[in-house]
Amino acid sequence: MLLFVAACTSAADPVPMSPTTAPTATLLSGPVPYLALGDSYTIGQGVASAADRWPNQMATLARAQGLDVRPPDIIAKTGWTTTNLLDALATSGNTRTDYGLVSLLIGVNDQYEGQSIDVFRSEFKRLLGRATVFAGGRAERVLVLSIPDWGQSPFASGMNRPLIAQQIDQFNAVALEECQRVGIVFVNITPFTRSAGADPTQFVDDGLHYTGISMTPWAQRALGAVKQMR
Repeated sequence: MLLFVAACTSAADPVPMSPTTAPTATLLSGPVPYLALGDSYTIGQGVASAADRWPNQMATLARAQGLDVRPPDIIAKTGWTTTNLLDALATSGNTRTDYGLVSLLIGVNDQYEGQSIDVFRSEFKRLLGRATVFAGGRAERVLVLSIPDWGQSPFASGMNRPLIAQQIDQFNAVALEECQRVGIVFVNITPFTRSAGADPTQFVDDGLHYTGISMTPWAQRALGAVKQMR
């Protein structure tokens, strides 16, 4: 398949997960190196330019608001599962531990390929650990985005959309639970992908991946979480 948070009352709102560390001021002074991990949604499969990718959009929006988030280093590829991303990280040669911000968006291909929830949980936990290492051991500098619901795309016409949605929700529930367990921010962008529906203008030519404009709300919601970081 070519694919590819807790002080608020709404699961759609990004918030820090630890009730004892709620920030009182905006984080991130000085240049902030940024690492984005994921799959085709992170690299923006099919978008017109790198600037359209949601991590690049978020960094650009951050700088416009006075937060010096650097353009992201990206480790992501179309079709990657949690297994693929773990393998790629092991061979990437990237041993940095000074990233001020790390994002992770992964799991859609696990769902598509029928990966078990238990295996996904195990590998997702490992990825959270790796992301935290990249962030110098600071879990509060790691940001996870929920899995988009590709079942609502034009590509999925004729497929069992209710089943896909149900499975996406199950995978996202696991991701949220694991983020809460270790104090990592979880940002729910899935509603944006469901409201896009089958509107072809929201998608690139393959009818599956999102345009830059469609991903702008993802970047804006993620930035809301970044601005709360310590």
